[in-house]
Amino acid sequence: MANNEEDSKTGFLIGFLAGAVVGGIVALLYAPKPGKELRADIKNKAGEAIDNAEEYVSAAKNKAVDIINEGKKKSEVLITEAKKRAESLLGDAEKILTDARTKGHSSEKNKN
Repeated sequence: MANNEEDSKTGFLIGFLAGAVVGGIVALLYAPKPGKELRADIKNKAGEAIDNAEEYVSAAKNKAVDIINEGKKKSEVLITEAKKRAESLLGDAEKILTDARTKGHSSEKNKN
């Protein structure tokens, strides 16, 4: 569920950035400026779009690293808990087995 929400947010952000770039370029093309000035404006807007995209990618990478680290921590906790439970179960099983052997030996002595 969270992945769909994240994908939706990511798609919206990418669409928003792409729309902003296209809108900026279209606005510059319809602006009454000389060609040299227009090309400079387009170059500036493209540079801004690239900077924004780089920031987004960097933030996404950082978030991915955070999510991976959080997952590792949670898995380590789960593994530790599972080991403790397994040790406890083994201890209980050994106790039951020892008790059963003890009872078995005592009942054999009572028969003799």
